[in-house]
Amino acid sequence: MLRSLGVCTAAVGGCLGSPRGKQTGTTDAVSSSRLSGTVRIAGSSTVYPLTLELGNRFTEAHPGVDVSLSSTGTGDGFANFFCAGRTDLNDASRAIRDDERAACAAAGVEPLRFQVATDALTVVVNEGADWVSCVTLSELASVWREGGADRWRDVRPAWPDEPIELHGPTSASGTLDYFSEAVLGDRSHRTDYAGTEQDETVVEAVRRSRYAMGYFGFAYYVRNRDAVRALATAAGGGACVRPSFESARTGRYVPLSRPLYVYVDRAALSRRVVREFVAYYLDHVTGDVVRDVGYVPLSERTARRNRERLRSAVSEVV
Repeated sequence: MLRSLGVCTAAVGGCLGSPRGKQTGTTDAVSSSRLSGTVRIAGSSTVYPLTLELGNRFTEAHPGVDVSLSSTGTGDGFANFFCAGRTDLNDASRAIRDDERAACAAAGVEPLRFQVATDALTVVVNEGADWVSCVTLSELASVWREGGADRWRDVRPAWPDEPIELHGPTSASGTLDYFSEAVLGDRSHRTDYAGTEQDETVVEAVRRSRYAMGYFGFAYYVRNRDAVRALATAAGGGACVRPSFESARTGRYVPLSRPLYVYVDRAALSRRVVREFVAYYLDHVTGDVVRDVGYVPLSERTARRNRERLRSAVSEVV
């Protein structure tokens, strides 16, 4: 079963529910015999719904397995769970940083990275914000940088003379880190906004206010497209591009399309339940389950590299 490490889990209300799309079978290696034990996971709220779905499918097939899943944010997952030896996997919406890798090494944790999907990071507004449909990256930066615009007309004079109500991830979030790098560059992300690691909270806040703006992973927009509206973005004087499966897959949605990862502690692969779960996860990232959740599935070539990396790592610890 899925149980809680804390914050936001399958058993806690207000989280993104598990989509019950097309079912896929377990691998032969997993289904060949009974499996039991615990797999502990924390990290990215963006990757959370994909891990939740695959965790549910895995534990349905193996009721003796307990998957502990927590949505803490990428950075908090690394700092307080994965590099502290409290979890076997860390969901991540950005690559691990050098300081985090060093902290892991000091604790005897060796992170192995596997890409599991591609995301179209999505900026949303209220359905009633009929004055805006596309923003440039420089306009986004003028809103989200430290000391940035306070009122809509500060961004464009023709826009309303009303305060911009901002909602987004906290500083523990890989989504904030990625957004800052892609949009703000060397400028600091503003801190005077409503921050949360619960993306559904951002959805609800934007839904309630005509003058609100927020951002999060594409899966949360897919689940709430009737509640909020996604903005197209224009980079470098180019055309406006809306976030979508196709624009993220083809690389047109730049720079806000990004890879999503899971990191696995190499030593944890010595436990059969962990390596079987990871193998199951990596066997299902090219198919419908990823798209049903709201992300772009991996190419078979990338998935094959994942499997080869896993086999090599397992051979070293088993």
